[in-house]
Amino acid sequence: MQYSELGNSGLKVSRLCLGTMTFGEQNSEAEAHAQLDYAIGQGVNFIDAAEMYPVPPRPQTQGLTEAYIGSWLKARGGRDKVIVATKVAGRSTELAYARPFAIHPDRRNIKLAIDASLKRLQTDYIDLYQVHWPDRSTNFFGRLGYEHQPLADEVAIEDTLAALADVVRTGKVRHVGISNETPWGAMRYLAIAEQRQLPRVVSIQNPYSLLNRVFEIGHAEVALREQMGLLAYSPLGMGALTGKYRHGARPAQGRLTRFDRFRRYSTPRGAAAVERYAQLAETHRLDPAQMALAFLLRQPFLTSVIVGATTLDQLAVNLGSIDLTLSETVVAGIEAVHAEDPNPCP
Repeated sequence: MQYSELGNSGLKVSRLCLGTMTFGEQNSEAEAHAQLDYAIGQGVNFIDAAEMYPVPPRPQTQGLTEAYIGSWLKARGGRDKVIVATKVAGRSTELAYARPFAIHPDRRNIKLAIDASLKRLQTDYIDLYQVHWPDRSTNFFGRLGYEHQPLADEVAIEDTLAALADVVRTGKVRHVGISNETPWGAMRYLAIAEQRQLPRVVSIQNPYSLLNRVFEIGHAEVALREQMGLLAYSPLGMGALTGKYRHGARPAQGRLTRFDRFRRYSTPRGAAAVERYAQLAETHRLDPAQMALAFLLRQPFLTSVIVGATTLDQLAVNLGSIDLTLSETVVAGIEAVHAEDPNPCP
């Protein structure tokens, strides 16, 4: 395994992070523990979760992901050897069941959310606490163009960061991060932290894959110049880049088969790009998933790639990408596909 510093935190995190949003929906507690055991055995020390997980979110399953990680931490011990990241939800009506008041990243939500996460995780601190998505109306979750629509009740970034500072001061959180954030939002977090002596954001968790390289346009410079590295999620486009959906295949347990919420990874443009990447991998005798992950691992703005799986075999393939170095010929082939039809699945 290889490791990177998490922003300016001093923490060393594995370049591959175990994503856990299947725990409690597609994976049982025993399967979750098996994945955690295998990942740790391969040198992974970084685990990413969220209060809303598993996905898709449902009242009956909300919090199970953190609970499964918590039962594993209790059974295995060694909490100080693992970097645990989780997230507080942004503005949401879909998650109304999670709290007795409106969901926003404000002081009362963060206070309740952090205590609930700590209880489920069976720990007294979280290494990286992230705002899952912005409270304001902006372009994320598949939206490219920005439409200015100020909301009367939107929580200011200043207020969110001040609330995060509270949980850092109490020792419940070591470092803070952001997710699904724009370049403007990222710079506002950094500026406010400096102006008001509040915790500095150490990471940004946004989508990044061969099907969605939008991060390179505006975020990459921020990430590099400000030591706010990318934690790349959906690095395989919800499994599309493994090739398992080629030629219209719909494996019964695949996320794109089971869940409509990921339709942006099933577009005709996306399928055409996947086919070209799969053919490139075949030409060079590479596993398509490993090729896709290895390309991300080359990027200088990247801190860690969040890989998820529903089986140990899938996890083994994904983690094996750490040992793959792409030839310049393969990289040129990837860039050629991207140049002809960039970002088909933002």
